[in-house]
Amino acid sequence: MDDAPKFTSPLDLVRWIGWAQQKAGEDWIRARELSHPQAFVLGYLAKRPGAIQRDIAEITRTSAASVTSLLQGLERRELVERRTESGDDRSKRVYATPAGVELIAGFDTAMAATEETILAPLSQAERDTLHTLLSKITAELPQPTRS
Repeated sequence: MDDAPKFTSPLDLVRWIGWAQQKAGEDWIRARELSHPQAFVLGYLAKRPGAIQRDIAEITRTSAASVTSLLQGLERRELVERRTESGDDRSKRVYATPAGVELIAGFDTAMAATEETILAPLSQAERDTLHTLLSKITAELPQPTRS
């Protein structure tokens, strides 16, 4: 008996592809002993050093208390550090340490490799056609917000 899921809808197939991509990202993050929020914040800080905690709470859509707890976990691993700026003890900026930047550095490359693996069965012409078709579908959809 074949227990493999039967996907009959094109959108079921698109979701399956999305699931495979998401799983690869989660596996990459888990291999570094990070949670998804920790990895996200490290990536954010690597690109935007010196963020304030309020910015991190906003971008992660969480509370200040949650950000404090998340940062404490990353500080214990010496992946981030909080620094007082301009002699004002109330104004702390958050930076990924070199170890934090190094730990998260390969994520984009890993995701590009995952995309290549997913698309490997297609020729370049088929990839171009797929891109054209998906672009046509998404042209009428609301745009996702970027954080």
